Amino acid sequence: MRNPFYFVILLGMVSLFSDMTYESARSIMGPYLFYLGATSAVVGFAMGFGEFIGYGLRFFSGLMADKTKGYWPLMFIGYALNLFSIPALSFVNSWQEALVLIILERTGKALRTPPRDVLLSYATSQIGRGLGFGIHEAMDQVGALLGPLTISFVFYLKKEYKEAFLILLGPAIIAILFLLLARKFYPSPQSFEKSTSQLDIKGFDRAFWFYLLGMCFFGAGFVDFPLIGYHLEKSSLFSKEWIPLLYALSMGVDALSALFLGFLFDRIGLKAVILGILLSLGGVPFVFLGGIKLIFLGMILWGLGFGAQESVMRAFLAQLSPPKKRGTAYGLFNTLFGFSWFLGSFAFGILYAFS
Repeated sequence: MRNPFYFVILLGMVSLFSDMTYESARSIMGPYLFYLGATSAVVGFAMGFGEFIGYGLRFFSGLMADKTKGYWPLMFIGYALNLFSIPALSFVNSWQEALVLIILERTGKALRTPPRDVLLSYATSQIGRGLGFGIHEAMDQVGALLGPLTISFVFYLKKEYKEAFLILLGPAIIAILFLLLARKFYPSPQSFEKSTSQLDIKGFDRAFWFYLLGMCFFGAGFVDFPLIGYHLEKSSLFSKEWIPLLYALSMGVDALSALFLGFLFDRIGLKAVILGILLSLGGVPFVFLGGIKLIFLGMILWGLGFGAQESVMRAFLAQLSPPKKRGTAYGLFNTLFGFSWFLGSFAFGILYAFS
């Protein structure tokens, strides 16, 4: 198996079952923390800090990937932490204990994401950056769609949060099995792309830094879903089982928009990134300021923005960075993006508490 397309599909299957695990948890994390006694400020801080850890540590993970070329060990350790922290949430009795597991889960994601994106970038150099990252994100979001639907069904059966978290052990194990298959058939995916540059971090050009700055502003304004879920639960606009369904709606839009924007990216480049950002701008205002109809529209736009973030934004970064320093580039991008997301989510949680 030497076709890079099949490698993208295998990693897509890993992400499908991974997202089925942790995006399921994400869809109910805000209400779960509320159930455990957390305030909106605590939810904003907890999720924002979790995202900061999850993004901030990626700089070091990316550096480590570039220096050691140990892509697979980082991915295995990261996925194990990322996935198995979720079922463990069924055993906590306070929001403080839940916060520890949230941080562990985000730490795992920080470890495995830069090396995974680097390996994807090597494969997509042959099949098209937009297409490759778009397909991977679409498969990722199929899992993110199925997960919340599963959680909603668990609630429909009158089960509680703890049972919902425990059932996610199944997809976590399947994700690890697909990762083992990917490692077996493609031990050296870096062979798909030949290095043409030896630039180090000081060699990233001005376009790279301006791109990072723009994405940081986007991250600061992109409110995390647990705050949205907290708002919907507290305002009693939707019942408990409807909140994961709204998240599933966004993830479905995410999957479709990733494919569409990825297709556009291979034809119009950066304009596809800008289009995704512009179309998503109304998402957060509609969700927090509107009635039920506007909330549905807001969740669609929010999902579109997420699709752009996870597909074409990553694809364009590969074009701005040399192969030998791509782990550093992805790590740096995610660190700054995560810090911006943390500040934005924490500030939003405080403002929400006083609104």
